[in-house]
Amino acid sequence: MKKLLKIQNLTKIYSMGSIFSRIKITAVEDVSFTVNEPEIFTLAGESGCGKTTTAKIILGFEEQTSGVILYKDEPMNKLRLKDRTKTLREIQAVFQNPFSTFNPLRTVDSYFYETLINLRIVSTKKEAQKEISQKLQAVGLSFEEFTQRYPSEFSGGQLQRLSIARALLTDPSLIIADEPVSMVDASLRMSIVNLFKDLKEKYGVSVIYITHDLTTAYYISDRMAIMFRGNIVEMGPAEEVLTNPKHPYTCLLRESVPEPDPEKEWTTRVYLAESEQEEYLRTGCKFVARCPSAMEKCRKFNPPYFEVNGTDVKCFLYE
Repeated sequence: MKKLLKIQNLTKIYSMGSIFSRIKITAVEDVSFTVNEPEIFTLAGESGCGKTTTAKIILGFEEQTSGVILYKDEPMNKLRLKDRTKTLREIQAVFQNPFSTFNPLRTVDSYFYETLINLRIVSTKKEAQKEISQKLQAVGLSFEEFTQRYPSEFSGGQLQRLSIARALLTDPSLIIADEPVSMVDASLRMSIVNLFKDLKEKYGVSVIYITHDLTTAYYISDRMAIMFRGNIVEMGPAEEVLTNPKHPYTCLLRESVPEPDPEKEWTTRVYLAESEQEEYLRTGCKFVARCPSAMEKCRKFNPPYFEVNGTDVKCFLYE
């Protein structure tokens, strides 16, 4: 498979507190992964694990402290302005809240026309209508039910489909979808998830799917990475990661997915750290305070990655 995006040793450090008592929090630590062309690659984990920060750095909303982002083998931070604009057209985003994507005082179609004209994708209104109609069709909507309507006239599911259609206007190679179904009704979630699968299979679009929902992650993903406190702790084929988890944190996540069986009760004991800040500042393994298999060296040293059955696992258990 051809590599579309390559992340190498990405790190983001935030400084907190006053000038005299400043604390540095590592939100993303030495993260590396690739996204192939085309595939759906998932970043999964609990809130605050660093997956959204990683997405913001790729999109250019945040600047990394260190590390390299290669898009089609070119470092993104060294691209000339013209090339950077072209690259940003090819990388689009779909965010969590579709209601915050569009101004309630503007018609939704005005955003579509504005995007096409400002980026000089079309030169006439007739061309714009044709382009918009094609993208709406790709997400299961028609031009007639879309034109001259305000955001309040659409459901949350329709607005999220419109967000995806707007992202498709630039014919992107990569879409970064940050929790795209978390604010959509449960009955509509699978239709949105299926839409991303269709974009990959029919249009060759790669997707970075960011979620804490392992059920949709299992259904949609080709490969996935599990993040915890800024680190990727396990990465590999989605089916292998979720059906045969190896890192203790991945095992805990997998066991936390409820099953519709009253005979199966939660029996796992969860060990909590003294504080989240303690986990971020820890010098050894970030998960050691919660890990039922923790060893003394886990408290002193940051474990490297070990390859186990095609997955990379950041844990001394596989040394």
